[in-house]
Amino acid sequence: MAKVMLLIEDGFEEMEALYPYYRMKEAGHTVDVVAPAKGVYKGKYGYPLTATLTPNEVNVADYAGLIIPGGQAPDRMRVHDGLVDLVKQADKAGLVVAAICHGPQMLIEADIVRGRNVTCYKSILTDVLNAGAIYHDLEVIIDGKLITSRLPADLPAFCKEILKLLPK
Repeated sequence: MAKVMLLIEDGFEEMEALYPYYRMKEAGHTVDVVAPAKGVYKGKYGYPLTATLTPNEVNVADYAGLIIPGGQAPDRMRVHDGLVDLVKQADKAGLVVAAICHGPQMLIEADIVRGRNVTCYKSILTDVLNAGAIYHDLEVIIDGKLITSRLPADLPAFCKEILKLLPK
């Protein structure tokens, strides 16, 4: 089975981090939580998640996918060059790159949405459009190996599409 990275920072949307985390594990994949520093990060509602790796410790070639949950975390993550570089490397290497809700803020920072089909939470729509993306108001959009969704209600479709693209 494949290895997947889950990027986090404080303020992550719990459902958008934990649902994919456990869904990938349930399917037999390994999930590594990656953050600016190792340690415990708290979600919007205080639920903790422990990061066991930093960007400097990740070899992108060892992974098949990268997941970016929403909440306030993507805005905090995008100021960390190492995390942004992971997103760039993952896209360039052909990994499945999946972002939900505010997660596309990291895709924008990595400059990988220009000319690509995406969706996002409505509050970052202007940012997505200004970054050159082609927006669709649908529960999940797949553009090559880039997968995006809008909000927690889209998680079943989001995870279903991630699992379709990950190696078995």
